Amino acid sequence: MSSTLTAEAKPKTRRSGAARQHPMKGSEVAIRCLEHNGVDVIFAYPGGASMELHQALRNSRVRVILPRHEQGGAFAAGGYARATGKVGVCMATSGPGATNLVTGIADAYMDSIPMVVITGQVTQRYIGKNAFQEIDIIGMTRPIVKHSYLVLDPMDLPEVFAEAFYLAASGRPGPVVIDIPKDVQQKLCAPEFPRKAVMRAYELKTKATDEELERLRQSIRNCDRPCLYVGGGVITSGAHRELRRFAEEFNIPVATSMMGIGAFPETHPLALKWPGMHGTYYANYAVNECDLLIGIGTRYDDRVTGNVDTFAQHATIVHIDIDPSEINKNKRADIGIVCDAKDILTRLLEKPIRKPYTEWHARVQKWKQEQPLRYRDDGQIQPPFVVETVWEQTKGKAIMVTGVGQHQMWTAQYYKFERPRQLLTSGGLGAMGFGLPSAIGAKVACPDQTVVLIDGDGSFQMNIQELGTVHCEEVCVKMVIMNNQHLGMVAQWEDRFYGSRRANTVLRSTLTDRPYPDFVTIAKGYLIPGREAWTKDEVRDGVREMLATDGPFLLDVHVEYQEHVLPMIPAGGTHKNIMTE
Repeated sequence: MSSTLTAEAKPKTRRSGAARQHPMKGSEVAIRCLEHNGVDVIFAYPGGASMELHQALRNSRVRVILPRHEQGGAFAAGGYARATGKVGVCMATSGPGATNLVTGIADAYMDSIPMVVITGQVTQRYIGKNAFQEIDIIGMTRPIVKHSYLVLDPMDLPEVFAEAFYLAASGRPGPVVIDIPKDVQQKLCAPEFPRKAVMRAYELKTKATDEELERLRQSIRNCDRPCLYVGGGVITSGAHRELRRFAEEFNIPVATSMMGIGAFPETHPLALKWPGMHGTYYANYAVNECDLLIGIGTRYDDRVTGNVDTFAQHATIVHIDIDPSEINKNKRADIGIVCDAKDILTRLLEKPIRKPYTEWHARVQKWKQEQPLRYRDDGQIQPPFVVETVWEQTKGKAIMVTGVGQHQMWTAQYYKFERPRQLLTSGGLGAMGFGLPSAIGAKVACPDQTVVLIDGDGSFQMNIQELGTVHCEEVCVKMVIMNNQHLGMVAQWEDRFYGSRRANTVLRSTLTDRPYPDFVTIAKGYLIPGREAWTKDEVRDGVREMLATDGPFLLDVHVEYQEHVLPMIPAGGTHKNIMTE
């Protein structure tokens, strides 16, 4: 994220056409600002320094979702934003309320998710004095936000909010923090609401030059083994249709990053799914054996590249991204273009360059046939079987949300994603506890769509209290827990690289013979129905019952902890070190 503004900068928003309002409290101004910016829901937990804002919300059309923990509220706002592309909004009080938001803010920052985060602050005369529940949330979050504001005058609130929403959603999206001291919330003012934010110090380069475009065209003309590698930036720019046309008309296979899953339909003949540590064999080989790699809206992150010196080392590297700071940050680009993905794809489609690439497509097809995604079918419940069952019974149309761990990788591998914003997962930060609250945010945002959470027993317990939000807010989330009584991904590394020595990765209790805890009983304590599955037939029946239930449902599926996510490239390895068995 890049911004030339400082956190303490005065707003520079144009007041053109602004109309002065009757006197009102700063807290009322803030909530009016939410309404002016089209906010329909906020995930907010009250406290001493945010009570005024909650009181003002009582008279607002904005729906308030009360999470059971501020981290849950931040993740829910992120889930809302991921599912819609709209700005998600969350709010907490000062001190611990604000610090509890930090993981959710970092998650949004790493995955470029548009979010506005509002925090209460102690009154101005106590700032810097270690007052009760005072924390410098501006300083604490500065490395993980696109921008932040400490508002010292209620008259600045309309401009600050206009700028915050514009910044959060424009260019490369990200989180913006607005910190409002309590006395600012209480002070009366007659505000002016600007029609739109125009920030003189914030410029976006969205168009490639003709010279850059021609250089890219020439590289396509000269190549024999091209490959597209696309990320979340394609989804953010709304360029998935242009991407499909480009791939088809230029006849180029497509790999996505994990954040780019759904940008290209995975059932398409040109689809490679995704490369990286647990990506497909054929995607890893294609991106590494190509002679032209066109990266669009992706970071060339370490989970895909491994050692950048050996990644795609014989290819001409193209990097197209809206954020200039990403070009050459990880992988050195031969052609770096700062622009919007939709714009450049649209312009390239004006003069398609179609070549047969007969030998290249034959190699890719051979990799697909020789090393498809596969798992053992020994009659036991294999985790990929659970994902495939959900895919079959949802007809591939559900919004899938995951926690973080083995189940996350299996979901990304075995559910066939067809559209953008269909997989919501914590990519860059890899935050356990992401799943349940993010699924809540997604379902609130998309009430008419089926939202299925697939989580692990470890990740699910990190924000299990949000079952209270599910029930009280009547959020119809379908929850599947792959319960292996272990921190599965870490245990897999222990098996592969540490001689299977268990070092605090076992979650089961030695005081009971059955899996611990009893998730179905916990769910029933929150008045949410559920059942367990111990056999493959029970998985099929359980998924059927879950989807047929009018309301939320929890399915606890018992799987073996010995199962490993494959393929796997060891840390520091190359595609030639990929483990498939």
